Amino acid sequence: MESEKQQNAVDTASRRKFVARLGLVSAFATLASFGTWSLFNKRQAKPNGKPKTVKMLTEDGRLVEIDESLLTAKRTRATNTDLQHWIKK
Repeated sequence: MESEKQQNAVDTASRRKFVARLGLVSAFATLASFGTWSLFNKRQAKPNGKPKTVKMLTEDGRLVEIDESLLTAKRTRATNTDLQHWIKK
């Protein structure tokens, strides 16, 4: 009876160590995957050297591409009356 209790105590301690180590390994693996994921996303987000352009229509009807950095930060949406009267007469 006494040796059974000692054996159960040893088994319980062994299981606890195993579960604790498994938890640490899985936590480390999770943190490592987050670090790898953020590095992977940063590599994809890098531009390929071309400036980002926006296509716009001029008053005479030509479609032109303008560098986005040249536009002002304050943008307003055109109303219907603006669209109807946007051509200078």
